[in-house]
Amino acid sequence: MIKTLADWLVFTTIGLVPGSRAGEALDFFIYDTLKIFLLLTTIIYVVANIRTSFPPEKTKRMLSHKREYAGNVLAALLGIVTPFCSCSAVPLFIGFVESGVPLGVTFSFLISSPMVNEVALIMLWGLFGWRIALIYIGTGLLVAIVAGIVIGKLRMERYVQDYVWEMQVGKAEIVKQTFREKLGYARAYTLGLLQKIWPYVVAGVGLGAFIHGYAPQDFLVRYAGRDNLFAVPLAVLIGVPLYSNAAGVIPIVQALMEKGLPIGTCLAFMMAITALSLPEAIILKNVLKNRLLAVFFGIVATAIVCVGYLFNALL
Repeated sequence: MIKTLADWLVFTTIGLVPGSRAGEALDFFIYDTLKIFLLLTTIIYVVANIRTSFPPEKTKRMLSHKREYAGNVLAALLGIVTPFCSCSAVPLFIGFVESGVPLGVTFSFLISSPMVNEVALIMLWGLFGWRIALIYIGTGLLVAIVAGIVIGKLRMERYVQDYVWEMQVGKAEIVKQTFREKLGYARAYTLGLLQKIWPYVVAGVGLGAFIHGYAPQDFLVRYAGRDNLFAVPLAVLIGVPLYSNAAGVIPIVQALMEKGLPIGTCLAFMMAITALSLPEAIILKNVLKNRLLAVFFGIVATAIVCVGYLFNALL
């Protein structure tokens, strides 16, 4: 139905020629924009109701009682159902550290929360099928768990800014909500989140539409195809300066895959954008000292590159 509407608008109402670059790009843009916002509205509302059972204070209490390894796994899993991008997860990161959550466990959460996004998971499932969706969630969790364990083993607590350890977090009570209050929260959260992310989604779809209609396939194959040994690290280097959530970058990934970019390179590009970003680095600079910040970015970037190479070899 959405595809039919997009085709009617582009090729009948506007009058562009089917198969033309402009027509295909605009058709892609309208179709994907409508489909993505329909998916987002439905999914975010449902997930927001689930999230009422996982307020930040409850999450901190759960993680503060977990040891390493088991804590890393739990933190990574909790990251899936918590509403944080790479930047907004930083304040909770401070609360975790001060509450006694091990540093490595905290980093597993910090990586997983923006990288393994349940909205993106459902969208990937709808766009590419269950196999790629499961690859996405599995590799994202693996990166978060392994990176957190490595950072924990390095014992770098001394490279957290001193004021973080000096902060005092009160024992806030977890307020229970009625069913009506949960629905009200879900509605408000859905509208608020859509207001924040719609520019990223539109920009992502726009860039994806341009790639779909105008970017020559031979250019992408030449610089990021299977035969290019450095395609995966190049994708990560390009992705880090960008900033978007997973929902915003999926249309770009879709267009790149249609042009022949390998799945591993696409996953690496997507993970680099969502888990590592310059705005996140700027915020974390106020929490972490330079050495720990560099270790964090280095370990996560290396893990993402390894994931990209692995899946390029397997798929």
